[in-house]
Amino acid sequence: MDVAEGDAVELERVLLIGDDDKITAGTPVVEGAKVVATSQGESKGKKIIVFKYKPKVRYRKKTGHRQHYTRLVIDRIVAPA
Repeated sequence: MDVAEGDAVELERVLLIGDDDKITAGTPVVEGAKVVATSQGESKGKKIIVFKYKPKVRYRKKTGHRQHYTRLVIDRIVAPA
């Protein structure tokens, strides 16, 4: 996500809300629900090695990839009215 550290984020595509015994599942999303969160910055995930190899033709290609992640802290969940 393209969010600076400390900024508030509103996520409006909520799939499921659970509150004690009451569970609301969306089809596919819960209408009118949103989650308010605060960004804690970006970090990189574990490195994944991609190795392509074809036998008998001297073809070898090794690359790596690290996915960027945004850490969020959930402040509140707004349920539909």
